[in-house]
Amino acid sequence: MNLASPNMSADRLGPSRLTLLAGLAALGALATNIMLPAFPEMAETFGVDPRDLAWTLSSFFIAFALGQLVVGPVTDAVGRSTPVMVGLGVFVIGSLICALAPTLPVLIAGRVVQAIGACATAVLARAIARDLYTGPALTRALALVMIAMAAAPGFSPMLGTATTFWFGWRATFLLVLAAAVLLAAFYLLRAGETLPKALRKPLRPAHIARTYRDLLVDRRFIAPAMTVSLMVGGLYSFFGAAPAILMNGMGLSATGLSVFFAATVFVVFGSGLAGPRLARRWGVARVGMAGLFIALVGGIGLIASVGAASPIPFMAAVTVFLFGMGTINPIGTAITLEPFGAHAGMASALLGFLQMACAAVGTALIGILPFNAITACSLVIAGGSLIAVMTFAPVLQAPSGPKAMNR
Repeated sequence: MNLASPNMSADRLGPSRLTLLAGLAALGALATNIMLPAFPEMAETFGVDPRDLAWTLSSFFIAFALGQLVVGPVTDAVGRSTPVMVGLGVFVIGSLICALAPTLPVLIAGRVVQAIGACATAVLARAIARDLYTGPALTRALALVMIAMAAAPGFSPMLGTATTFWFGWRATFLLVLAAAVLLAAFYLLRAGETLPKALRKPLRPAHIARTYRDLLVDRRFIAPAMTVSLMVGGLYSFFGAAPAILMNGMGLSATGLSVFFAATVFVVFGSGLAGPRLARRWGVARVGMAGLFIALVGGIGLIASVGAASPIPFMAAVTVFLFGMGTINPIGTAITLEPFGAHAGMASALLGFLQMACAAVGTALIGILPFNAITACSLVIAGGSLIAVMTFAPVLQAPSGPKAMNR
């Protein structure tokens, strides 16, 4: 199957395409969350405090965020195929460095290399989706991509726990290395170039800077992009704080935490599939705003759960938040990218950068706010959801929908 074939219907959602896009999108999240259960064993191996391993996360997020800004223009200039294969190759090298790392600094360096490769696949997953689909088909494709991105952090801790138990922590990096190799083989066998040469843009610094500037001041881009980024920031903030809240604070076991993470995938899966269907009847902006209000209700529920003796109120409120987040994410992403097919790579890159920036800010706020973990996490998620409602308001108020918004 050649994805670039001009005779293919842009509305045709084939399983091979969607599997490829989902895999490319989920690789970075898989590489991060699969190693979390191994932190105690890794700290013992390197003779460091477990808190020092936080550098393996922050270094990854920083490299992932900044790398996307470079990958976006490159893929708009040279096409999608070469950056996909180079990104997967770099990720394999980074994973091998991590698996063989003799010291924590070498592990951190390997994580940076991993992030550079993974950021390319994340950008390209969205850019390829925009190349292939428009309108409702784009929303449905991105819904499944977003589900994959949520499934990776949901299921990977359970996978990481089992892998570490049976084979040791280094095997987790070999596992994600194998996943990248399989993705590369699948891409070579089942995919092709999706950006025709006639649509490619020159790789000039002035042009790149001007395009990023134009995107940042274009309300058609920045309003939905910030909305989605705030939601993703809340998701990563939750995943980062959940072990401290549910295990240390509420006595949940590691197995219980892994099961809860896995269960959240089905919530995001259900809302991600329902959102595009509802949007066809009620409109993307209205359904997106409904998802935001559901997420805000979940955030308020989190604040109300502070001080509860049982973890159930917190977990219930998180579930409500995730349902709303799963509804708005594919819709907001489609609204963000729809008007910018000519710069899909750069628009996807800037969206990814904003998402990781919000994730970094959210996790940092939980660490520096003068409250316990559950209070800080609840305030971050509720506050982010409220701001997201306000940033999405211009999209809802556009006279003729998102496409009618002016710069």
